[in-house]
Amino acid sequence: MTGPLRGIRVLDLSESLAGPFCTQILGDMGAEVIKVERPDGDAARRWGPPFYEGESAIFLSANRNKRSIALDMKSEVGVEAMRRLVAQSDVVVQSFRAGVAESLGFGAEQLLEQYPRLIYCSITAFGMSGPMRDVRGYDPLAQAYGGLMSVNGHPGQDPARIGTSVVDMGTGMWGALAIMGALRQLDETGKGSHVVVSLLDTAMTWMSYHMMGYFASGVIPGPQGSRLDILAPYEAFPTRDGWAMISAATDQMFRGLCGVLDITECARDSRYASNATRVQHRDDLHDTVAKATASFSTDDLLARLRTAGVPCAPILNVEQVVALEQVQQSGMLLDSEDTCRSIALPIEWNGERSEVQHRPPHLGEHTSEILREIGLGD
Repeated sequence: MTGPLRGIRVLDLSESLAGPFCTQILGDMGAEVIKVERPDGDAARRWGPPFYEGESAIFLSANRNKRSIALDMKSEVGVEAMRRLVAQSDVVVQSFRAGVAESLGFGAEQLLEQYPRLIYCSITAFGMSGPMRDVRGYDPLAQAYGGLMSVNGHPGQDPARIGTSVVDMGTGMWGALAIMGALRQLDETGKGSHVVVSLLDTAMTWMSYHMMGYFASGVIPGPQGSRLDILAPYEAFPTRDGWAMISAATDQMFRGLCGVLDITECARDSRYASNATRVQHRDDLHDTVAKATASFSTDDLLARLRTAGVPCAPILNVEQVVALEQVQQSGMLLDSEDTCRSIALPIEWNGERSEVQHRPPHLGEHTSEILREIGLGD
């Protein structure tokens, strides 16, 4: 598969995770991505262990299908190289602190004035305006500011960051989506765009139904563990040899659960007659269901629940996830001869997934090659 963005050149001036994840999505879709790095490289290269052949796992997870050029953008030759790269690019993605791109001469207004068809994407922590525009931001800070940590973890325990960088990666996704929309608009109008995404905005988006619940009720949501406050029973329950996630989201599913667990009296209990009443009495219901699930093995319980039409899942670790036959056959695990196994773009086009055209580049690996292409020589 050549990808729907074949022929689009992306200049990636970002580092860490949100920006690189954005440009990896574009690269996976077929765009040519040139990653411009400082002479000492993207800081994420050193975020570990774990490392694979000297590169951090987090860097490898967000930088395939790119070439790397190392430039000192404060030097005369670095500035000239950047000018030529911008002139030959369709999209620029940057994640500098507020004002840095402008000080280097590569701000959105500066470039769009010179290249009116350019798509310029700013990956920011807290946006381009407001009192926090200059504040540094990383994923856990946005989780904290955006409310995610207030609903994560279990009641009475220390605040907990969600165990993967959902804000960084989500911001990268919104950036890629915004760029796709801007490219479509370019086709229609012939005009480029400056699109802006931020970590805080992404965190708030992930909190949207919690916030709407607060607007509707005035109740501030708290830590929910594995629960979802608006449904019951909808959480993790113990088994004889592990844990099972049970999502009995309808009255029919709840009756099926009661039948499997031989707690049919719960199905007749007026406290559990509807989801709304089950939510009101969730603690009592949880204790009854948990006592029953603990007598089953995980596999036996899941098999019985699925037969009864009750959605459920084992709670797996990473090793168990990648060993699942469904995952093995899905095409989501990408193997390459010259780099670590990785996770594919979660999209199929007519039954095909994007492939690894280029492993994540070493720092400055393509500097001479790219300098020759833009007419500067080695």
